[in-house]
Amino acid sequence: MFRLITVEREYGCGAGEIAAELAKRLGWKLWDQLLTQEVARMAGVDLSAVRRCEGRMDSAFHRLAKAFWRGSYERSSPLAAQIFDADRMVSLMEQIAPRIAQEGNAVIVGRGAPFFFREQADAFHVFLYAPRAEKVRRLVHDGASEGDADLLVDTVDRERVAFVKHYFAADWPTRSLYHVMINTAIGNDCVIETVLETMHRVEGQPKATDFERPKVPSSV
Repeated sequence: MFRLITVEREYGCGAGEIAAELAKRLGWKLWDQLLTQEVARMAGVDLSAVRRCEGRMDSAFHRLAKAFWRGSYERSSPLAAQIFDADRMVSLMEQIAPRIAQEGNAVIVGRGAPFFFREQADAFHVFLYAPRAEKVRRLVHDGASEGDADLLVDTVDRERVAFVKHYFAADWPTRSLYHVMINTAIGNDCVIETVLETMHRVEGQPKATDFERPKVPSSV
């Protein structure tokens, strides 16, 4: 029986809204902004610091400075506890994921969730995407200018590709992770019904762990 749904997505395809409605229909907890809040709480940082790192690699300058800092005599400085970056975020996600899995009845959006829950037999994995024009339309509808929407569609997913390659040594999207990949241009209600119907049909069939799974580096 499935107790978890991970939702990975292309930027602008409406996945956040779809995941929220899916969680509402199931009566499950939604781990989207709640996940950001929990990481911030555990790290003792502002929400904005966590949002800057979600699905993004740290800048080349930051990585260079961090490598230098790790090798310097200052590495034992209290400043270390104040640094929040993508490495720290991924480390905290590793700590949070087992708690979410144990609690169950959860819809988890992005943030590497398909990889963190890849061995969970009770996790159903969804990837949502859309044509470029549909993503721009949705972003403009949500208040972005057309220029900003174009720029975000062009850049955010490239950052996710780099993030997944670095932390999970995998391509993005890794198609073998997902039970279903859905074009959200069919409409939110159709997407949700497709997810629920496919979950119902897949239950009792080969479990998620029976599919080919990319391995996450042990250093993550």
